[in-house]
Amino acid sequence: MLDAPTAAPAATEARATSPRVSVIIPAKNAAAYIGETIASALAQDGVTEVIVVDDGSTDHTLAIVGAVHDPRLRVMKNDASGVSAARNLGAQRAHGDWLMFLDADDRLRSDAVASLLAAAKAAPRAVLVYGDYNTIDSAGRSIGRRDLLKRRLKPSGDVLARLAGGNFIVNGGIMLIRFAAFRASGGFDVSLRYCEDWHCWCRLAALGEFAYIPKLLLDYRLHTANTMNAAVRTPQDFFPAVARVFDDELILAKLPAGAAPRLRQAAEIHLVTYAAMQAIRFGRYRQALFYLGMVGQRSLKAMPRSAIRIVLSYFGL
Repeated sequence: MLDAPTAAPAATEARATSPRVSVIIPAKNAAAYIGETIASALAQDGVTEVIVVDDGSTDHTLAIVGAVHDPRLRVMKNDASGVSAARNLGAQRAHGDWLMFLDADDRLRSDAVASLLAAAKAAPRAVLVYGDYNTIDSAGRSIGRRDLLKRRLKPSGDVLARLAGGNFIVNGGIMLIRFAAFRASGGFDVSLRYCEDWHCWCRLAALGEFAYIPKLLLDYRLHTANTMNAAVRTPQDFFPAVARVFDDELILAKLPAGAAPRLRQAAEIHLVTYAAMQAIRFGRYRQALFYLGMVGQRSLKAMPRSAIRIVLSYFGL
């Protein structure tokens, strides 16, 4: 994590000039998509720099990045230290007032950053502003149906308790984070292999308010490499992050008194349900039922809601 104080930043600090946005893209063997990802970032109004952090690529990633001639593009190497270290390194070298962590295979929609900056202006106390995403396939064709959920609202304001009970943000490419807040949070915990982003979002939520805009801002790409990685994950892979969140003094100090045990159970149920949803997407229905049973072991009352989410995942929602 970054060396930084844990005191909350002054979220109301503002510059007289237009806010600057730094887009940080960790990349490892991302040659198939990195060009499109960079182009989508450079096309955004408000983006003053795009930082690609190469994490030990052995394909043509660096050559593709090097062929992009734009003074806003910067490249640095991370020597295969992992995605969290790559993101932290990019943040340490960034000059923006706001940070966006964009995955190297995703694609920003045309007005994503402008929409987030408008939301930030309307919510000057927010340390993080975020929207939503849809899914695309390896060829860039839309396959998700999240546009059917336009009326679904996610929380704004003090979201820590809700977030500690389950990650509702998912992808860093749908948000802008105030640089001072990210630095104060300490950044991403490099000891976590999975759900390191959720832990980081929780620390940010302990420092200040979030603001949500009900708009699709990102095309999240599903392809062979990332779906195969998701296919082999189990709930046990996620539980170290649960332990980390509920052992974090910054987070615990800001949660309502006595709420931690209930929220920890909710977080486990959320992650087991997510694993079941992934199993459904890969046609492993027996495994999904087993995971639903794990939900029941923790809370019978939670089973109906988990079952609904699992069924919706079958339809791409």
